[in-house]
Formats: sequence, structure tokens, C-alpha cells
Amino acid sequence: MYTINDMPAPVPPAHLDLLSGVETATVGHWRLFGFMHHGIQPLLRGKRVVGTAVTVAIPGPDSTLLHHATGLLRPGDILVVDRLGDDRHACWGGGVTVAAKAAGAVAGIVDGPCTDLAEIEDSDFPIWARGISPITTRLYDLGGGLNIPVACGGVVVMPGDAILADDSGVLVLPRAEVEAVAREALRRQETGRERELTVKHGAKLGEVSGASRKVLARGAA
Repeated sequence: MYTINDMPAPVPPAHLDLLSGVETATVGHWRLFGFMHHGIQPLLRGKRVVGTAVTVAIPGPDSTLLHHATGLLRPGDILVVDRLGDDRHACWGGGVTVAAKAAGAVAGIVDGPCTDLAEIEDSDFPIWARGISPITTRLYDLGGGLNIPVACGGVVVMPGDAILADDSGVLVLPRAEVEAVAREALRRQETGRERELTVKHGAKLGEVSGASRKVLARGAA
């Protein structure tokens, strides 16, 4: 059986514009949840994407619902694929890449392997996945869920969540938290740039960060 829910409302463009200037590692300096497991890595380096999560859950050898889902994607969507524990079959390859890109999606995130890396590179379409496999799925019509809560990289992803993905990893944010998180991250990035400039001009990192004060105080005790 298939569970098919409506497409989620897009994350407000103004919030995504703010988020597009954020590095996942900046948020990782203070936020401890919402980050997918580090095993989900970018297949194309040097990409940073933001978008609205469209979720799909498909069983091991089957990609019937994934093919259907590509026909529903909209500009700015990121397709998040829960493989329901399967790490053998590659559900995403050259054909799915072409379809997702043609629909205007900005990325795909797969909790499992992909295939056809050369075609993905030729399409210049950002994908985050758990590696590459030559063993592919088929159209077995086994069912699945579209726009349901899914698990990807150990994180619950709701349809309509905001996704930020870059070379360091993938962050999932509830849409109500996007603006606040983005503004705090941008503030911290500016502070970090100022700190780095100070260190380049001769300041000691430990003194600027306060680490040396802590070490010396503990040593004195």
C-alpha cells in the first residue's frame, strides 16, 4: 500500500535566503540536534543548498514511489529518501537525477547508496548519500510513503522542514526555527571572521578564545 499526502507548503523564501549564507558547522557550535549522521556525505563537493523537505520512504529493492515523487517536485524542493534500513540497493541514479533537476528540485538526500556517479556529476546536481552501489532498485510496486515523517541519517524529517546541506553535512530545521537559527549563525560567522583576522595579525588563538585563561587557571590551582 501507498500513503500519499499533499505536498508541504514551501519554507518562506526570505528564510531560505538567510539560511543560504549559513554553514552547517557554525550551527554545530551550539546546536546538538537535527544533524544527520556523518555517514551521509556529499557526492559533489563544494555545494551548499537550502530548500523545503519533500519526504519519501521506500522499501529495500523498490523505487516505484520515488519515480512517482519526482513528478511532483517543485522548484526549491529537496527530496529526502528514507530507505527503511536498506543499505544495499541504490535507489537514486542518473534517471532520477535528471527528473529531479528538470522539476526544479535543488538536491536529493538518500539514507543509503546511490549509483551512476558520472551521470550525477555531469548533471551537476547535489546529492548527499551513504556512498555508491552498483546494485539498483526495481519497479516492484511494494508500496511506501510520500510526505510522511521519515528517518534519514538518524534524524526525523517532517515534510516541509527546512534543509541546509554543505560539505560538512546535513541539517534539518523545523520551519518555525529557521529565521532565528540563521540569524544567530550569521552573527557567529561574522564574529569568527573578526577573530580569524585578529589571529592573522599576531594575536594568540587561546587568548582570543579564552582557552588559555582556562588552562592557566586550572594549572595554577
